[in-house]
Amino acid sequence: MEINVAKELAALQRLTPTDLRARYAEVFGEPTTTGNRTWLVRRIAWRLQVLAEGDLSARARTRAVQLARDADIRLIPPKGSTASAGPVHTGTVPRDTSDARLPPPGSVITRAYKGATVHVKVLPTGFEYDGRVFPSLSAVAKAVTGTHCNGFHFFKLNKPERA
Repeated sequence: MEINVAKELAALQRLTPTDLRARYAEVFGEPTTTGNRTWLVRRIAWRLQVLAEGDLSARARTRAVQLARDADIRLIPPKGSTASAGPVHTGTVPRDTSDARLPPPGSVITRAYKGATVHVKVLPTGFEYDGRVFPSLSAVAKAVTGTHCNGFHFFKLNKPERA
């Protein structure tokens, strides 16, 4: 059976996203969850053209494989996949020590908050508060207050000290 690609493409433009998903499943043999109309139309049009006129040449496929080797690898698997999500960061992040607002490692930052005094020790790779190490002052401020706030603002480090 011969496919009239121009006629099929014109018909795709009139379909709703739900109808396009059904047509996608019919053409590709697998369902899709996307509702992006433009993407669906392009993918179905490409597949119809492949079915009517043939796929890529062997040379083009080889070149595509060569290019794909240099492409970024997806670290997060698609929904429903049983593959692992790739490397997960744990621990502290070495911070940029060029920020002039921060005291040198070993210093202690203090702040009175709701009748208590908060003591935070500056470490080379983070901040120690209440026996735990945090990667940023904002994380410490969140642990103290329970809400997100700027750590420099909370500890009043964003303004120069007055004499």
